[in-house]
This record gives sequence, C-alpha cells and structure tokens, in this order.
Amino acid sequence: MSDPERPDPDELLASIRAGEERSRRGKLKIYLGMCPGVGKTYAMLQAGHARQAAGVKVLVGVVEHHGRVETLALLENLPLQPRQRLSYRDVQMEEMDLDGILAAHPNIVLVDELAHTNVPGSRHPKRCQDVLELLDAGINVYSTLNVQHIESRVDLVRQITGAPVHETVPDSILDQADEIELVDLTPEQLLKRLADGKVYLGDRAAAATQNFFKEGNLVALREMALRYTAETVDRKLRGLQHATQIGGPARAGERLLVAVGPSPSSATLIRWTRRVAAASNASWIAVYVDPTQALGETAKNSVQKNLALARELGAEVILTTGENIPETLLRTARQHKVTQIVVGKPARHSVLDFLRGGSLVDQLIRTSGDIDIYIVRNENKAGSIPIKVEPQPIPWAEYAWTFGTIGVLTVIGWFIVGVAGYDTVSLIYLLAVVLLALRFRRGPVVAAACLSALCWDIFFIPPIFTFSVSQLEDGLMLAMFIVVAVIMGSVTSRLREREAAERRRENKTTAVNQLLKSLASATSIDVALAAAAKQIDALFSVQTSFLLPNDDNTFTTYPNPFGLSENEEAVASWAYQNGKPAGRFTNTLGQAEQTFVPLQTAGHTIGVMALRPLQAQSLELDEMEMLLTFSTQIAVSIEQENLATLAHQSKILAESERLRKTLLDSVSHELKTPLAAISSAAEMAMQPGISPISRDAALSEIGLGAQRLTRVVNNLLDMTRIESGLLQPHKEWGELRELLDSALEHLETRLAQHKVQIELAPDTPMVRLDFPLIEQCLANLLTNAALYTPAHTRIILSAVVRPTASGNELILRVEDDGPGLDMADPDHVFRKFYRGAGVPSGGLGLGMSIVRGLVEAHGGKITVQSAPTTGTRFRIALPVEIQSHLQD
Repeated sequence: MSDPERPDPDELLASIRAGEERSRRGKLKIYLGMCPGVGKTYAMLQAGHARQAAGVKVLVGVVEHHGRVETLALLENLPLQPRQRLSYRDVQMEEMDLDGILAAHPNIVLVDELAHTNVPGSRHPKRCQDVLELLDAGINVYSTLNVQHIESRVDLVRQITGAPVHETVPDSILDQADEIELVDLTPEQLLKRLADGKVYLGDRAAAATQNFFKEGNLVALREMALRYTAETVDRKLRGLQHATQIGGPARAGERLLVAVGPSPSSATLIRWTRRVAAASNASWIAVYVDPTQALGETAKNSVQKNLALARELGAEVILTTGENIPETLLRTARQHKVTQIVVGKPARHSVLDFLRGGSLVDQLIRTSGDIDIYIVRNENKAGSIPIKVEPQPIPWAEYAWTFGTIGVLTVIGWFIVGVAGYDTVSLIYLLAVVLLALRFRRGPVVAAACLSALCWDIFFIPPIFTFSVSQLEDGLMLAMFIVVAVIMGSVTSRLREREAAERRRENKTTAVNQLLKSLASATSIDVALAAAAKQIDALFSVQTSFLLPNDDNTFTTYPNPFGLSENEEAVASWAYQNGKPAGRFTNTLGQAEQTFVPLQTAGHTIGVMALRPLQAQSLELDEMEMLLTFSTQIAVSIEQENLATLAHQSKILAESERLRKTLLDSVSHELKTPLAAISSAAEMAMQPGISPISRDAALSEIGLGAQRLTRVVNNLLDMTRIESGLLQPHKEWGELRELLDSALEHLETRLAQHKVQIELAPDTPMVRLDFPLIEQCLANLLTNAALYTPAHTRIILSAVVRPTASGNELILRVEDDGPGLDMADPDHVFRKFYRGAGVPSGGLGLGMSIVRGLVEAHGGKITVQSAPTTGTRFRIALPVEIQSHLQD
C-alpha cells in the first residue's frame, strides 16, 4: 500500500535537477515599472553601488541615461564595459559588448532596457537573449523593464493606449527571474517629473504628455504593473507551497489548448492564453493543424512566427495534420488531457461554413463534450493587416486538358446523340469529370463540371443552342448533374489531397526508418555520418556537415563537402556551447550563411549539424520537425558509438592492467629466485676455509641461476621484438636433420629422463628457413613437454615436407604421452603468462606465446590437439622453399 504522505520520486528528482540547474545559472533581478520615467534605472544603479560597497564585482554592461543628471551621477565610480561598435547601412552604431562582459565575468552586470532590439548583425536580435547567455555563463544580471513590453500584455497595452508596441520580452524570460522589484510612482508624481524635464527634454516632454503620458493611460498601466507583480508573487508562493508539500494530496490542474494558424489574430490568442494560464497556474499547449493543401510562403512564415511566439511564452508546441480541423483539435486535446480550448471569434459566417456544418467554433462547441471552449475576440484591430494566403500558380496545363477533354466529348456526343439520346451524353460528361478528378486539382475539376453542364444544356437539351430548358425533368436533371459533378469532383480531389498528405507522412516515416537503418548498419562514425548527410541533403535540398569537437576547442568535420570560415566556426561554437540552434533562419546570428543545429541527447551536446541551404526559402514546418528528429537520432548514434569506443578502451586498459600486474608478479618472482640462489652461493663460495667440493657446488649453483636469469631476460626481449613487429626472419638453406639435432643437443640435460624419438625421412630435401628462430620454437615445445609429462615417458619430434597447391609446406610435430591439456579453450595455451596447473616453479609463461609469434612471423600456423589418454600434439605448418641437393 502506498503512503499518501510519501514524496513522489519523480517530483523529487525534478526538484533536485531544477535546483542544480539554478545553482549553475546566474540570478536575474528585474526592476519593473509602469512606463519610462518611474526610476527603474536609478534604482538599479543604486543597487549596483550597494553591492559594490559590499565587495561584489559589479560591471555596467549598458545603461541608457537619456541625458538625465541623476542617472549620470550614479554612473560615476561604477566600472563600465565599453560598447561594441557595429556598422549598419553605413552608419556606426553602438551595442552592449556581450563577449567583453563574458570575458570580464563579473559577479553582477547591470543591463538597462531588457526589451531593447539589437542592431542587425549582432549575435542576438534581442537584448533579452544576450541576458540569457550571460545567465547561462553564471553571471548575475540586474535589468529594467516596462510593463508595456511584456509579450502577454501587448494587446492590452495597445487597447488602452492605442499605440503599438514594437519591442517585447517573452514571458518565459520573466518566469526565469529570481526577483521582480516593482518601481512605482503615482501618475501625479510621474507627470510632475515629466513637467520638470526629468523624463524627456524639450519638445519631446510636451509631446509625451499629450499622447502616451495621459493620466488615464498611466492609471491603467500602473494597475497592470501592480497586478502583474502580484500575480508573480502569488505564483512563487504557490510554487513554494507545492515544493514544501510534495507529498500532499494531488489536485487536478487546468490545462489549456490554443489553436494556432497563419492569421494575425493567433498572436492575440496566444498572449490571452498565456495570461490566463499564468493567472490560474495552469499548463498550456499551442496546436497547429497542418492542412492537406500546401501553404504559401507568406502564410508559412506567419505560422512559424506565431509558433515561435508560443514557444517564447512557454507553451508546449504540437504540430499535427488533419483535414477536419475541429476533429483534430479535439483528438489532440483529449490525448493531452486538456480542460479548456481557446479559439478566435469568427469574423463572419460564410456559406461554406454552413455547408460544412458550421464554423470552427460551432463544431467545437457541439462536439467538445466535457472540454470548455473559450471564444476570444481579436483585440489586434488597430494597424492589423489580414494575412493573405499566397496564391498557388494557376495550373494552366490542367485547365487546357480539361477544356480539351470536354470539347472532344462534345464533338463525340454530337454524333451519337441521335442514337444514344442526350441522357447518355450527360453520363459520359459525368464519367469524364470523375476521371479528371483522379488526375487534376480541384479548380480544373470544378471548371470541368460547370463546363460540361453548360455544353450539355446548349448542345443537347432541347431546344438546342439556347440556355433555356423546355421540360421540368430536364431542368431538374441539369441541376442534379451540376451538383453531382461538383460534389464528385470535390470529393475525389479531396481524396487525392488526403492521399498526398498520407504519402508525406509515409515519406517522413520511411526517411526516419532509413536513417535509423543506415546508422545501425554503419561500421564507424565516419560511415554513419556520411550516410546521414547524404540522406539529409536529398530530403531538404541542403549541404550537410557534422562538426564533432576536439580537445583543443576545434571541430572535425564529417564529411567535409565545404569548409567553414572563421565567422561560421564561431557560430558553430556558440551553438555547441549553448545547445541552441544558431545561424540562418534562427534568432541567433541570423546573418550567417548556414544553419547550425546542436546534436543533443538528454541535455548533453555532443556535436553540431551544419546545413547550407541550396534555396532561399525556409524549410516547411513538417520538414523542420523531421530535421530535429534526425538530429536527435544522429546524436544518439554518435553517443552510442562513443560509449562503445570507451567500453573497448576500458576493456583494453583493464587487460593491460591485468597483464602488467601478472608481468610484475612473474618477473619479480623469476628474478628474485635465481638472484637469491646466486647471492647465497656466492656468499658460501667466499667463506674462508671452504672445501673445493663445496666451492664447486656453489659455483655450479651460480651458473644455473645465471642461466635462469638469461632465459627470463631473453624471453622478455623475444616477446618485445615480436609484439613491436621488429622481428624479421632471415632465411637460409639448411638440413632439417641438423635443425632437430641442434634443438635436442641444447636440451640434453632437461630431456635426460625422457625417451626422445626423432622421425625424419632419409630423403628429406633441404629447406630455406630462419633456423635459429625455428630451433627456438622446437626448444620451447620440447621444454614444455618435459615440464608437463612424467619421467621416462616418450616424446616424439618429427618433420616432413609435403607439396601443396601453392608450393611446399614443412610440418613439424612435438608429441608426448603426458596427461593432456584442458581443451575447452585450446587458444589459452598460447596466451602470455599462462602456466598450467602443477608445473614446477620457474618461467614466465611466455614460451608458447613466443612460439606462436615466431611461427606467424614465418607466415605459418601452430595448432594443438590433446586428450587425457593420448597426450598432447603440437603441430607447426610452415610454407618453405625446397632444394633436393646443393648446387656446385
């Protein structure tokens, strides 16, 4: 049973993550006023002086003093960051130096006029975006703002004052503010300041008093500022209560949905929904239903602008497709647990709305069920220009085919009407309209329906060559023909449009699946990114590159169809460091030639995707969504490859560490044992009065220890030569009998207690080998046989040369009658530092590894077979040249 007082783990985790994020970011404090002149900048500078007096590093980023004496006096003794000079249309202008502030990295930076629009060519189009970058860098910011510039209040301000507001700050930025301090004056005090010249100077003050600074406007703006501050405090209080009572009883929250389209009234709906959601502490989403017909460039840009506004104000943006907009909105609302839908009030009711079952609002109200519908009138009447959907090019070819088809059928009908009757001609016309609808768009089809009805009336319905209809049934039939033809043509065209929309969705799904398939089948990051770039280029008419960071803060490009200039690389670096899109068609460094999209997974940026458009127009909405999906999948693929590489490297490091430890343990043991014996024997030999027999025994012990040390060192050197690739066989002609005898001669003492048997045919030819190296192989194998087999058992050493398809092959075998090996993993015998169980001490376990390395250096292969009853058999196969006898 769950404890109702127990905190929700998900909420706890989200709270912890939010706290960590806040601790890394700088703090934002906003001085909010009802309008210019209330003293926001003055209050901010006073706070800057107080913080500087407390020992905090304060820097003035930008302050607009407007010639006010009090403001200029407060600027003294505060460090000021020089402004950056930019050229725009051959005019030198100044803006806040963002890079200079980031380099200075003060504790607090003072940034006046948060809603200011930067000069074109700046990194960001808005000063509030500069502030966000400062906050991301961990710098605290004090800034100023008038209530009229808050995005969600723009429509209300326009309605109150009649003046348009051109510079705004998204509410989402104000939501990030840690403190909002209201700087308040009464309208009477502000008007007195204006009259005293403390707000504007000269004629500008008189013009302000007659226009914006009317007492009624100031009262309304003051109320708006007070109300907004109160709402902010209330939201923070509710958030604090919720944070301290995470385990309390759950309460059902409101969730709003606003329908977004290309109309300028959508911006009003978005701002209205934001205000209502903020006041009720509710979440909200903005939904755009993509119609089956393609939008013109103007309408598409308007939709993108409205969706960008919704994102800035904190909405979750959802793009979906559907022919029936009310049905699609309701389906989306129920999927996302929406309680209220916000739509605009229709300007007028058209006949087409009546035929469709009512306007959008009517259909939503009729079918919404338990979802409330808010109908908001358009407050943006002053200065608003209706969006005209950009007309599509007229399909003249389709109209020509339509008119030609109807003309041909009219001629055919003229010849058959006497036999088939004019009713049959009408059916032929109707069939033609249906067939044309399967191929052509709605306009030509409707034109075909009207033209065929007109031709039928003029040329076939008595009296012919007139528009009149003599019989009632002919008139009814003509009317029904027009209606049926138009409806069938429209329905068929609609089905074609729906099919086209489904085909676009299918193409999107297929494109994503193909991308995933190519990424999954790629053998390396280079191959995966080349395949992804090729697919993206074909889909979006762009040139694609992927920029992955290096340790020295540069990028490696995969693939590299075009280079990056210094400025472009700076834009890419910004997108990578901030995890946000930048460059062309974005709000950051939009003058760049390319668009840079960060490759992110779970909040971690692992690279940047660079897109160079091959056409001037921006991407479609669904194309942009697909592109973001692609970037996420590519980022996941790169991260998986990086994780696999790290896992492989970790495995190699672990194996290296194991080998290092084994080597140290083995070498230390193998060196200490003979050194201890040599040291002990040397002390004994140096003792005075020792007998000759004892001295000889001590010297013999010293010699054995030296031999053991020599063998250990030689094995290590041989292994090093083999692994470094420096070992190159020096082949010479020789007899195999000499090779076998020499190997046994050097091991005479070690093999004294075994029965060694040599098997070699008397007519064996001479071979060309590196005899010392092969002798070392045989010596190691014979030593291994002597160590692992009981005394007085048999050891067989054999050699045979036999022809093969590619030449001749030498087969060397070393066989014993010992207990055999564990053959569960035969390859383990040749691993470094491997020693079998029960073997006497001595040796590093490198002998078999050295044998394999020497054999493979000759281009040969060594294998092992073993069984408990038949012993062990090592087989060496070497490609050799043979010579039957020496040439004089």
